[in-house]
Amino acid sequence: MNDRSGSRRRIVVGISGASGAIYGVRLLQMLRRAEVESHLVMSRSAQVTLSHETSLRMTDLQALADMSYPNADIGAAISSGSFRVDGMIVAPCSIKTLSEIATGCTGSLISRAADVMLKERRRLVLMVRETPLHAGHIRSMAAVTDAGAIVYPPVPAFYAKPATLEEMVDHTLGRVLDLFDIDARAVRRWDGRSGM
Repeated sequence: MNDRSGSRRRIVVGISGASGAIYGVRLLQMLRRAEVESHLVMSRSAQVTLSHETSLRMTDLQALADMSYPNADIGAAISSGSFRVDGMIVAPCSIKTLSEIATGCTGSLISRAADVMLKERRRLVLMVRETPLHAGHIRSMAAVTDAGAIVYPPVPAFYAKPATLEEMVDHTLGRVLDLFDIDARAVRRWDGRSGM
């Protein structure tokens, strides 16, 4: 998926305010371990959620990323189709962010960068975190899917028999990274036998 003359892989990571900040945190750690360049943008709501769900600060996440941008910086590199990236993952993705992307109403850098992925036909994965869903949510998911995005709710895979919450999160993120042909070595792959 990368034809930038052998240069390092590059993924944009958006973190919105939905519950599940750990998905964004672990994703940045996995990308670093896989030597994939990460470009981070977080919403203000994500910063609030991060402080409620973890002991991390915004600066801790910025330190995990190769580059980070304020969500209000509509002129950032990742807001342009001329800035070459392999794709974008929004982990987690709130319904608000999903709706902005679905309608093309890009009032933030997260939704603008996602819109760029769609217009440039690059991979966009949205880890939508909401339940239960009403018809408007489902219509927004259908709209982004029609535009080329992949809606990937972080649903745990119990066949992997996770022993910890971290294993469950990592398996899900490993499957997301599979969509970019990045092997994070976090997936217990099904081999057709119960013992895997």
